[in-house]
Amino acid sequence: MGGANRPDKERVEATFESTPVDRPAPSANHPQDLSADKGYDFPVVRDLVAWWGYTAHIPVKKKKGQDAPKPEKIPGYRARRWVVERTHSWMNRFRRLLIRWEKKVPNYKAFLHFACAWITYKAAGVLG
Repeated sequence: MGGANRPDKERVEATFESTPVDRPAPSANHPQDLSADKGYDFPVVRDLVAWWGYTAHIPVKKKKGQDAPKPEKIPGYRARRWVVERTHSWMNRFRRLLIRWEKKVPNYKAFLHFACAWITYKAAGVLG
């Protein structure tokens, strides 16, 4: 683990190596994408991402004096970033998780799993 004051590009390899779950091998039918922000726009990072078998989706940094490149328009495609913020907002409604009353990690994880299950249950609309 590194501190929050370290550049993103320095922790990419360590992050890949510490992935706790084995991922399926990428194929032509099922490529594996990696979305990252402009902090990862370095040739070293792009090479490392390709070596690990991911397809990189990293915005290109704007150089001084240059106009920002126009994003490619894909018909019918919508950004889904709001899904993450919405889910975090829903998690914050569980005061027990927000304040963290639990001292033991297993108890906290149990309530975290319960909150996720409750959010999924409510989002599915099983009982209206």
